[in-house]
Amino acid sequence: MTRRSLFAFPLAGAALSQTSTRPNVLLVLVDDMGQRALSCYGNPHVQTANIDRLAREGMRFTDAYATPQCTPTRATLLTGQYTARNRMWHVIPGYSHPWARVEEPPYLENLDRRVFTVAEGMKSAGYRTACIGKWHLNTNNDGNYNTLKAEAAVHYGFDEVGAPPPERETSTGDKGVDRLTAEAIRFIKADPSRPFFCYLAHHTTHGPLVAPRPLVEKYKAKGLPESGENNAVLMACLEHLDHSVGRLLGALEDAGMAGRTAVFFVADNGGVWQRFHPVRVSGGKASPPRLEHNDFNFSNAPFRAGKGAAYEGGIRVPWLVRWPGVTPPGSVNRTPVHVVDLMPTLLAMAGARPPQGHVMDGVNLLPALRNRTLAARPLFWYMPFYDLRWGAVPAAIIREGDFKLIESFGDYVDLDRNAAHILEPRLELYNLRQDPGEREDLAAAMPERVRAMRERLRKWIAGCGAATPKPNPRFDPERALIEQRGQLSAPTLRP
Repeated sequence: MTRRSLFAFPLAGAALSQTSTRPNVLLVLVDDMGQRALSCYGNPHVQTANIDRLAREGMRFTDAYATPQCTPTRATLLTGQYTARNRMWHVIPGYSHPWARVEEPPYLENLDRRVFTVAEGMKSAGYRTACIGKWHLNTNNDGNYNTLKAEAAVHYGFDEVGAPPPERETSTGDKGVDRLTAEAIRFIKADPSRPFFCYLAHHTTHGPLVAPRPLVEKYKAKGLPESGENNAVLMACLEHLDHSVGRLLGALEDAGMAGRTAVFFVADNGGVWQRFHPVRVSGGKASPPRLEHNDFNFSNAPFRAGKGAAYEGGIRVPWLVRWPGVTPPGSVNRTPVHVVDLMPTLLAMAGARPPQGHVMDGVNLLPALRNRTLAARPLFWYMPFYDLRWGAVPAAIIREGDFKLIESFGDYVDLDRNAAHILEPRLELYNLRQDPGEREDLAAAMPERVRAMRERLRKWIAGCGAATPKPNPRFDPERALIEQRGQLSAPTLRP
């Protein structure tokens, strides 16, 4: 881990000259939202008029990416580093599959206080900073799934955090949408004399899905089911979240800040397409002996699969930016971008840079936000873990131009069946421009491209100081699906 400096040095020249004034920044991160959940991306079931307004008055990215799960995306967003470098690729608190085919490398379960964060960079540039809502980056006294604790906020660059959440807020009512929105508005209006960076991380639309009952009944009356794929509760969650965005935009206008505030709207991973029951130990055997479906929520079509998957349904997300005077209204940008790009972009907007020694894996998106061409570069994902709730197995991805290579290190889960089947590892190659649904695997037809992309992927992993999963000496086919708490290490294993 890189030990952070006490401050980030101000940027000179290029970045500052691109903006006449430093904007306020409102970053809204939503949970488990597939790209097509919004009507501006094609959802036929619900109209997200306020969120669509961001697209109408700003820029909509079509090829925007996160990691396929919660904790890794949040760590990447705050550190500006891919998971291969920041070591937070696993959802916390940890769990493992001790008898699976390959071993997952050790990972971090707590964001290190010494690591430089985007909030520290913004703060060094004179911004007021707040973290409101879901944290999910610590299992120690600094924070938990729900929130960063107030007494620890300063160590991660935040001046303020939201109030402690009420008990069971994430599983009842509206999952805290109204409360968190009010907290963000209070912070935004508190001191107009200084620019602000507000990181608002909603719990919705993560399960369990809950929304105001009148909205649920509205969508049931339209013929949508109470549960299952494209259900009424999910659509009610989306409409309620849209109301929240409307409140935020209204508050910026009321405070006279709308014209000098950049609003980013991003999701942490794709929508939940299918979920499987975790396999537990029963009498020393796997029970049940295969993955069986627990739930369906949202079709990410035309993208394949959903949350947890290496396919586009798991990693392609909505990404909207409204920055008056910078993002051309109604613009659509097909540049591939990744949540790892947020730190360099926001620091450039603020006129700051990271301390010496802190590597930023992303790029500054200011040219793209101005609708200019961004230099081509590969995007990477490092996901060396099992999470069979989502059919996830250890894998890594590289996207170069229109081509995407997925390497499954030890297993492959066929997610198109009614119950997932564990198959042999494989390399998959897709042309995303011609085949965004990833239905035609080109690996056999293009062996030289596969070889070259795999070589670059492996070289990148090694360059980050990470490792590819190794064969598991404890591998037991009869117990391979069993999940246990804790990382894969001898003290956590039970016979």
